[in-house]
Amino acid sequence: MSKGQQTFDREKISFNIAKLKKGGCVFEIVIDPDLAISFKKGTDIDIREILKSENIFSDAKKGNLAPEEDIKNILETDDNLEAARMIIQKGEIQLTAEYRESLRTAKLNKIISIIHRNGIDPKTSLPHPATRIENAIKEAKVHIDDMARAEDQVQEVLKNIRTVLPIKFEIQEIGIKIPAEYTGKAYSIVKSSCDIMRDEWLKDGSWVCEVSIPAGLREDLFDKLNNLTHGSVESKILRTR
Repeated sequence: MSKGQQTFDREKISFNIAKLKKGGCVFEIVIDPDLAISFKKGTDIDIREILKSENIFSDAKKGNLAPEEDIKNILETDDNLEAARMIIQKGEIQLTAEYRESLRTAKLNKIISIIHRNGIDPKTSLPHPATRIENAIKEAKVHIDDMARAEDQVQEVLKNIRTVLPIKFEIQEIGIKIPAEYTGKAYSIVKSSCDIMRDEWLKDGSWVCEVSIPAGLREDLFDKLNNLTHGSVESKILRTR
């Protein structure tokens, strides 16, 4: 083995990596994809748990290590763990085709489950079988985002499959009030989870709105809002239709 290279076991030929291009150089690290994605989204995780190796590579698949002088001069650190944090936060996560397919399958199955539990055929008032929902998704050629939460994709999937499958969700209209200190992040959560029918900013900086959301997704929405606001969100179901 030549200097500047590291070998890997044969079963690890396929890598999930985080990659950062900076200053004309490439820096790569080999990662646990689930933990790296969570870390990039802001979850507090020990960087050592994310890394499959603490080495910084210029080409992980070839086992070529990045020169120490490049790490120090361009990433401005001689600490590989600090460099790894920077690569994940500022770079891109590249996933193997197999891992992406497993993510997509898991998201698809969860979306189908949500629609099956909450949707009905308006002609019979009975749930559609899961296989019928899956076939409708395929027929409508709906794109499933392997990086987005299943719950956040249900509305878009419903909109698309209604062109080939009659389906109705029980919809709840809810009044929500968010304290001023949480409005920024809360607005993004609400907007991505449901339809905002009307909203208003109060003099104290708090935000109130009326939204419509499938009844089966309400719990997920308020789990996220309560986690953000430490339980200080106020809400009231206005009507169900």
